[in-house]
Amino acid sequence: MQQRILGRTGRNVSVVGLGAWQLGADWGSVSEDDALAVLATAVDAGVNFIDTADVYGDGRSETLIGRFLRERGPGHGITVATKMGRRVAQEPANYRMDNFRAWNDRSRANLGVDTLDLVQLHCPPTEVYSDEAVYDALDTLVQEKRIAAYGVSVETCDQALTAIARPNVASVQIIFNALRLKPLERVLPAAAAAGVGIIARVPLASGLLSGRYDEHTTFSADDHRTYNRHGEAFDVGETFSGVDFATGLAAVRRLAPAVPAGATMAQFALRWIIDQPGVSVVIPGARNPEQARANAAAADLPALLPDQLRVVTEVYDDLIRPQIHHRW
Repeated sequence: MQQRILGRTGRNVSVVGLGAWQLGADWGSVSEDDALAVLATAVDAGVNFIDTADVYGDGRSETLIGRFLRERGPGHGITVATKMGRRVAQEPANYRMDNFRAWNDRSRANLGVDTLDLVQLHCPPTEVYSDEAVYDALDTLVQEKRIAAYGVSVETCDQALTAIARPNVASVQIIFNALRLKPLERVLPAAAAAGVGIIARVPLASGLLSGRYDEHTTFSADDHRTYNRHGEAFDVGETFSGVDFATGLAAVRRLAPAVPAGATMAQFALRWIIDQPGVSVVIPGARNPEQARANAAAADLPALLPDQLRVVTEVYDDLIRPQIHHRW
């Protein structure tokens, strides 16, 4: 699989990674055996970047990844990015050195490593992105070899731009997909100019861009696509990218004719992200090996043609922009 440098980490990562939220919680039940099978299938298909967080299943996702890494043995070549900060009340005062050390030590134990490859602040309050003491603490964690590099996960483009301006921020993780185009305007160019990596999350808009849903689709009660449609549990932008479900379905139907022959809608959506300048890695999730294998195969598609790229912009401008562009 094609690889790119992940910003200031200096690491080569596969253009398609694996998002591991669903291995922990909030996407319906995923058994331990299925989770390990997803990890194995993704890595065997060329994926060498896995993104998780300490809050996914309150450590379950990290722990399963740690078990998988041990079973793979030394020299596996896999970069694991985790996140911290969402297991406590979202108050700026909680983003301080003693908490950082405790959170990192817990993640190190879960993953079974001495040094975490990449730690990201997990969509903290906006004030945190401008707090000098936060970055001083993160620099200290690098010096202490608890972490090799740090980045941020953001909700808004303004948060991303604030972080990109910091000298030691290695990467920015942001929602970016064919239904969320705003990062194209300023975030991706700024990151490329600064040498900051871009990790594109929610690439399939919580499955909307899989093309498998319709007006009759339902999700289990423990799936955030049921309980967070209006932001009841966390930022609504994390569920269907903040797009109204019916509008999203209409958008996907208009995109369908642009999908290349022999490819799925999901692969088209992932290839579209890969083709955008400045993107380091896209991190679709997978609940079973078949999904993991298909996601990885998106990297094998040829670059999309101008007409295929144009239809994404047209659909966004017609249906999505009025609803969400001003929000994030």
